[in-house]
Amino acid sequence: MQDRQGGRLTIPEPDFRPGDEPDYTNVKVPEAGAVTLPPLDVEPRLLRNHAFSIIRILRRDGEAVGPWASLLSDEDLVAGLKQMMTLRSLDARMVAAQRQGKTSFYVPQLGEEAVTTAFQRALSKGDMNFPTYRNAGLLVAQDYPLEMMMNQIFSNEQDPLAGRQMPVLYSARDYGFFTVSGNLGTQFVQAVGWAMAAAIDGSDAIAAGWIGDGSTAESDFHSAMVFASTYKPPVVLNIVNNQWAISTFQGIAKGDSGTFAARALGFGMAALRVDGNDFLAVHAVAKWAVRRAREGLGPTVIEHVTYRAGGHSTSDNPEAYRPRAESDAWPLGDPIERLKLHLIHRGLWSEERHEQARAEIHDTVVAAQKAAEKNGTLHSGPSPRRRGIFDGLYAETPLHLERQRQAAEKWL
Repeated sequence: MQDRQGGRLTIPEPDFRPGDEPDYTNVKVPEAGAVTLPPLDVEPRLLRNHAFSIIRILRRDGEAVGPWASLLSDEDLVAGLKQMMTLRSLDARMVAAQRQGKTSFYVPQLGEEAVTTAFQRALSKGDMNFPTYRNAGLLVAQDYPLEMMMNQIFSNEQDPLAGRQMPVLYSARDYGFFTVSGNLGTQFVQAVGWAMAAAIDGSDAIAAGWIGDGSTAESDFHSAMVFASTYKPPVVLNIVNNQWAISTFQGIAKGDSGTFAARALGFGMAALRVDGNDFLAVHAVAKWAVRRAREGLGPTVIEHVTYRAGGHSTSDNPEAYRPRAESDAWPLGDPIERLKLHLIHRGLWSEERHEQARAEIHDTVVAAQKAAEKNGTLHSGPSPRRRGIFDGLYAETPLHLERQRQAAEKWL
């Protein structure tokens, strides 16, 4: 008889665990400006290098180089820096507010500010984002009222969603921001479906889907990829690879596929991989993909290579599964510092202006927080009306809901 050997499982492990000294010297980061700029109508099969390399524009000295550079005005760059700073200040205040019991939950974007704020600048009025919970920068980049965001975070009387959503699961149709779902992965399918509907209607609007590296292991991700590759609707599918899901590193979802962007090649779709901490590069790649979609040339999958510097949420302690120093060792640096250095290199900024802007932004965020807290917080002040649970569900309230409303009057 022939000996039979049992099967085995492979459990991917991150390079570093708590107690290890993070060392990224062996990580290959291409030089800024090294990756070519393909024509919009390029055949997806010719983008293999773009799916495995990393598109970068900013050098370490702050200079912008290469074929992807020079798409943003001086005013746009300064505004982008301030928006990233606003997002970081908002994060700090809301994490503190959660610790003080003013809200139940918050998801910070620390280290990922460039991904959403730069991408949003490539979109137009009428386009629709299908975001996940770490995409608040899409709103901040459009100057969405901070007080309104905080009202929703505090679930107070002025919460625009009337207490029907968890904190940070924003919804802002007028800002092209589809309702965030707590069930991750759904937004990828929805983005493709919305883009298909837009094409059927003859609209020139496009959709942008967002997903994290961990959620690409869910079936919704693959369903979206199948429909996008088959029907080629005007959609840009963004994968934010911040290295860690809730507590599992990106290799659990990626396996041995090399990169997340490379998965698009198997579906016959255009694939780009970008330095997610390079504001200029994210915008340039977004602009290319958005234009390609709008001109009917098909969808593009973008992998944003970044790093989640903070916890997954206020319920998470990242020091339990990764070294404390890992964030500082991350080779792509801090997105705010990198854009600041570029502006200083251009003569558009200075350390003094930066500190002044930081103080002004801090004051603006604090003022918005005080205004929102007057409307109530999680455990103090007015909260959304209970009777509002029946509102906004139907154009005309059906009889069975009206009966429920009447029966519930005594406790509403």
